[in-house]
Amino acid sequence: MLPEPRCELAFGNAFELLVATILSAQSTDKGVNRVTPELFRKYPTAPALAGAAQDDVEKIIHTTGFFRQKARSIREASRILAERYGGEVPRTMDELVQLPGVARKTANVVLGTAYGIASGVTVDTHATRVSQRLGLTAHKTPTDIERDLMALFPAEQWIELGHRLVLHGRYVCTARAPKCGSCGLSKVCPSAGKIPSALGQGTERRVSP
Repeated sequence: MLPEPRCELAFGNAFELLVATILSAQSTDKGVNRVTPELFRKYPTAPALAGAAQDDVEKIIHTTGFFRQKARSIREASRILAERYGGEVPRTMDELVQLPGVARKTANVVLGTAYGIASGVTVDTHATRVSQRLGLTAHKTPTDIERDLMALFPAEQWIELGHRLVLHGRYVCTARAPKCGSCGLSKVCPSAGKIPSALGQGTERRVSP
């Protein structure tokens, strides 16, 4: 896997990371990074974004897709942060998943990357694909896959593991043309060289990330 696990979303604090991660749904990190500088320049805090006009936010984030719902989500999440948490992003999974546009994946990204809190493993489409191909899970839903990964790896590795799986899936173990020939895990991967659509058998083998 890639040697430097990292989040590729650009952010300066937990609030910016929360907003950027909400915007990243059905979009790319690069696409989000193109719009957030203007968004955060105009609305640098939760109270500021909560008071922004819906139309203005939609115009700024339009290229990320599903911009109307995303604009509503980040504005409403910002309102809740301003009213309940003094504008700060809470540090627990239970509180975060109550925010509009936030599920476990987003909460794991924020808690792990902004606060260094290992609440779980970030599981997106890339992490799902890699986990299945490596034989780390036979499940299909993010919740079940995360549960399998949390059982296989110690908690102190969860944050980096999530980043590694995402980046490995994004750049090496791609959906249509996985680069098995240059993959450092090919010798231990049960799916190396096989047709992607036929992959995903589970195993109980413990593997170091």
